[in-house]
Amino acid sequence: MNGHFIVFEGGEGCGKSTQAEMLATKIGGLLTRQPGGTAIGGALRAILLDPLNSEMSPRAEALLMAADRAQHADEIIRPTLDGGRHVVCDRYTYSSVAYQGFGRQLDPERIRAISAWGTGELWPDLVVLLDLEPERAHERLTGDRDRFEQADTEFHRRVRDGFLTQAADDPDRWVVVDAAQSVEAVNAQVWAAVSARLDGVQPVDPDE
Repeated sequence: MNGHFIVFEGGEGCGKSTQAEMLATKIGGLLTRQPGGTAIGGALRAILLDPLNSEMSPRAEALLMAADRAQHADEIIRPTLDGGRHVVCDRYTYSSVAYQGFGRQLDPERIRAISAWGTGELWPDLVVLLDLEPERAHERLTGDRDRFEQADTEFHRRVRDGFLTQAADDPDRWVVVDAAQSVEAVNAQVWAAVSARLDGVQPVDPDE
């Protein structure tokens, strides 16, 4: 029996990483992320997030993201699912559609097609979008900001529109959660969606 594949999406500062970790721990799933998740992906992540690479072409950015995703799907995600374990991923193809498609104003359908080819049409069972206004998200960011976090508000508004558009186009796969709530409230809504939509996903006993 294959495991379930669950993806968390959203803009900067929405709490994705926190909620993804909480869910993976609750269901005993493998927690991973994009870009990154593999040795090759880690190297690509460093290039993509480095503020010094401010002159990177949007098309180069999109292709590097797709390369990371292709390696990640082949090396980590598909083998884990085939082995019967759930996978919880912090970002996936939909982030490229939102960031490079809507944000960088490339063709969203072409961005989606490149990632679809790179992953061998590997799609998640559920996508959890943590939705937060860019202005609120900006207030949550601390420390040094990466190349995407440094982008202007208009860019992040387009990214948010990209996520909401994708969610509206595929409501059977997506659930939208208001990320302005407390961590506990968001977590409760995430679990309600996961348990209602995915058969066979149960909390694990931490003592086992």
